[in-house]
Amino acid sequence: MTKENLSIAPETLARFADLLGPKGFTDDPDAIAPWTSDWRGRFHGKAAAILSPADTAEVSAVVGLATELRIPLTPQGGNTSMVGGATPPADGRALILSLRRLNHIRSISAADNIAVCEAGVILSTLHDAADGVGRRFPLSLGAKGSATIGGLISTNAGGTQVLRHGTMRALVDGIEAVLPDGSIFSGLDPLKKDNRGYDIKQLLIGAEGTLGIVTAASLRLVPAIAARAVGWVGVESPAAALDLLRLIEGELGDSVEGFEVVADDGLGHVLDYLPDARCPIETRTPWHVLIEVDHATSGDPTPGERLEAALGKAMEAGIAIDAAIAVNESQADAFWRLRESLSPAEKAQGPALQFDISVPVARMPAFMVEEAAAAMARFPGTTASSFGHLGDGNVHFHVRAPAGTGDGPAWIAAQGKEISAFVHDAVVAAGGSISAEHGIGQMKRAELGRLAGPARLSALRAIKAAFDPLGLMNPEKLIPLPGEG
Repeated sequence: MTKENLSIAPETLARFADLLGPKGFTDDPDAIAPWTSDWRGRFHGKAAAILSPADTAEVSAVVGLATELRIPLTPQGGNTSMVGGATPPADGRALILSLRRLNHIRSISAADNIAVCEAGVILSTLHDAADGVGRRFPLSLGAKGSATIGGLISTNAGGTQVLRHGTMRALVDGIEAVLPDGSIFSGLDPLKKDNRGYDIKQLLIGAEGTLGIVTAASLRLVPAIAARAVGWVGVESPAAALDLLRLIEGELGDSVEGFEVVADDGLGHVLDYLPDARCPIETRTPWHVLIEVDHATSGDPTPGERLEAALGKAMEAGIAIDAAIAVNESQADAFWRLRESLSPAEKAQGPALQFDISVPVARMPAFMVEEAAAAMARFPGTTASSFGHLGDGNVHFHVRAPAGTGDGPAWIAAQGKEISAFVHDAVVAAGGSISAEHGIGQMKRAELGRLAGPARLSALRAIKAAFDPLGLMNPEKLIPLPGEG
């Protein structure tokens, strides 16, 4: 590839190159190219260079220089955003600020149940480190091998354990960040009580890099799992799945760590996608539930025995149709692999519009069935279904292009806006949110402007203006532009 004539002058790039040195600066188009598109390949940008500071002091220097030169920055970790939140603008006016070199776990303490991690630490690396001290970080998702701590914080990621442990907001006890003027906010101390006015930490969590650059965080650890049980249950409907959840919670309390619901067509896609995969139960039911029960201590009865007894009651009550409990860790991991492969399996099926939405838990079963049917009736030839975290009211609702659609981008360009409005209107009518755990990014910015109330929009814009009056932090993300709301 050749260097494009982007909007940033060579002498400007030279100042960043001098600041960071050869390890921290590249303007090689071949090195930049993989980082200018989102994971799904829907958003494409341009950047004249990638800036890769080695520590918080260098991040501060980069942001200070960018402010001086009025150069926008697009912060980036693992580039696993589902909404184009880490893709630079198409006009090339922004530089990519990569946090991947900030990849150190500064400290980890079993006594304090705290790990202090830099923004570029990969989630699976933290999992391994916590395991090494007899603890765990209770957030996991399919992209755990590439998603970084800074990105997870900036999008307030959820994952499969929210039912018990909450989103990143509940797991971050302290933050270090570089603010848009280059100053360093030092808030890593994990204080249980702190009433010094506005909670800057919580403003930065979920801000998608629009208010500053998260460089490190103090993260909450929990005891390691001493014993677990993983079950796969077939049910007739999402309503039956919710009944099952309430029964399981009544029997097992807060030891229920995961409760995932999958439509049978979604399972079918995974079985086609994964070699040698099979349905864990003999009966192919319309809906499936994956359950994990965890104990921090060993003892009788075991999680498996307790889960088996609870599922027996569910079978007797007619809530469950068929069920299986993993007989060993390998099989338990195989059950979870089916769930974690849903997104890539859906992607392999062809073009689709993916909606990360939440509605009140009691309304979710009806939404999953009724809105899928409504979408397929409104847009003939499409198929629609959902999967996700029923217990916290968050599912991933997908509308797939008609079979044989060869040009996915063309279909999305022609149908995407109308289908998105249809789904999002239904979500709002049900009292829900158009973004549950993936963020707004650029994909949902206009829809947020269309659907959010004036008070919310006014507050978002006021906070952005107060923190980033020059608008240099992650431009074209999250905050609706004038006329979009």
